[in-house]
Amino acid sequence: MTITIVGVGLIGGSIAKDLRVSGFAAHIIGVDKDKQNASYALKLGIIDEIMELEKAIPLSDIIIISIPVKAGTKLLPFILDKISTNTVITDVGSTKKDICDAVRMHRNRKQFVAFHPIAGTENSGSKASLEGLFDGKVGIICEKELSDAKALKQIAKMFQTLKMNLLFMDSDSHDLHVAYVSHMPHVISYVLAETVLEVEKSTASIFNLAGSGFASTARLGKSPASMWVPIFEQNSKHISKALDVYIKNLKRFKTSIDKRDVAVMQKDIESANKIREVLDGIKTRSIRKIN
Repeated sequence: MTITIVGVGLIGGSIAKDLRVSGFAAHIIGVDKDKQNASYALKLGIIDEIMELEKAIPLSDIIIISIPVKAGTKLLPFILDKISTNTVITDVGSTKKDICDAVRMHRNRKQFVAFHPIAGTENSGSKASLEGLFDGKVGIICEKELSDAKALKQIAKMFQTLKMNLLFMDSDSHDLHVAYVSHMPHVISYVLAETVLEVEKSTASIFNLAGSGFASTARLGKSPASMWVPIFEQNSKHISKALDVYIKNLKRFKTSIDKRDVAVMQKDIESANKIREVLDGIKTRSIRKIN
């Protein structure tokens, strides 16, 4: 099977590595506007060749769009215009409503499967790609009813080859939920990093005093703006609502600190501690077969 990956970065490169190891892909074509990144991916054997998109489309069994979500939303209709009936397209974007809406009425919509792998790191580029990145992670397929059954089964099989657990959602529900558990944490991390850098003018002080708590919380703040600004733009409605709730709770906590109200602090922290039970108890059902 020939797989074309548009955007051989962290996610696209990691997919390529695992599809090669598993034997799912016989040949992997890389399409990337960053020539240096593409050359690096070719040198490392992540992809088999570099090609212009229009030349790659007719050669591909599956095309994976792995570029920032705004660019992917613009590119998808162009690819759908040009594919044959034997080609399936999927994407790996962190927002789903805009891209699904962009092709809802397209004549080849059934050949597109909207997908979001809940996996990644704060790093970017093909050099950051990792084998096993998706092992045991959740992958969300959106609006499956609009995809052809054969296309859906093919994409599900591909991501199950990466050892992912698959869930199905509508695009708006997807964007709402990831606003809280994925997008808002990135906003918080960016603001935390910005705040510390603003207050601590000496970077030496930060490195000398920062513990593992700060490092783990601020880690997401290293993620590139080129990836996350488009996500924040596309999912602004849900992220804004999530931040309203967060800011309300943050203000309440600040008030308890200002007043040295240990009872309220105790109550809030104990309430927050319940997240341990939730995280420890999460059991995601893997979808093993799609008819």
